Amino acid sequence: MIKDNLFKIQQAIGETCRKIGRDPGEIVVVGASKYTDAVGIRDAIAAGLTDIGENRVQDSKEKFAALGGDVARVKKHMIGHLQTNKAKIAVELFDMIQSVDSMKLAEEIDKHAARLGKVMGILVQVNESAEEQKSGVDPAAASDLIGQISGLKNIRVQGLMTMAALTDNVNAVRQSFRQLRELRDRISAQFRDRPSVTMKYLSMGMSADHLIAIEEGANMVRVGRALFHEN
Repeated sequence: MIKDNLFKIQQAIGETCRKIGRDPGEIVVVGASKYTDAVGIRDAIAAGLTDIGENRVQDSKEKFAALGGDVARVKKHMIGHLQTNKAKIAVELFDMIQSVDSMKLAEEIDKHAARLGKVMGILVQVNESAEEQKSGVDPAAASDLIGQISGLKNIRVQGLMTMAALTDNVNAVRQSFRQLRELRDRISAQFRDRPSVTMKYLSMGMSADHLIAIEEGANMVRVGRALFHEN
């Protein structure tokens, strides 16, 4: 099932990219593995998945331990809200943290990364839809936050992440993605001479809307249900 689902996802991404003149090879599919266990993750890795994303630190610790040597075959992303008191474990477990939305959290990540002699890649999470129940920095404050974070020695800001508005209005979803892309472009230009800010990744779009996100410029999508559930 997982192998077939991944094939369908990649096929749909390829078709979307061809329509808009993009290279499907530049799209990173992150398997949102909160929807499965270590067995499911192992099946996805065997099917060719290169990146997995977890929402909870404790769940991740247990799953990664169960995966054994297979865990080294994938890039591991923290995609859920991260509390500062969990930053230590997150830095130990993950290769990228996509949900940084405050200087306090960034400083904790930097502190623990320095202890490990590690440079941590992060994405700054932006609450583009301005929904109170969502984490993320206000779009108007994102540039200032990135400026502050860029002074930390053991962090590299590698892009932005968002979740679309919780609505069936496709135009509203598309608009939130487009606005994040435009924000990324402005920040990229602003910090183009700062080595600690690369803005390489635009992580937006999940199972229900990842093709719209790609049409609006995403090069990283977080897909869970479409990959790990029967469709």
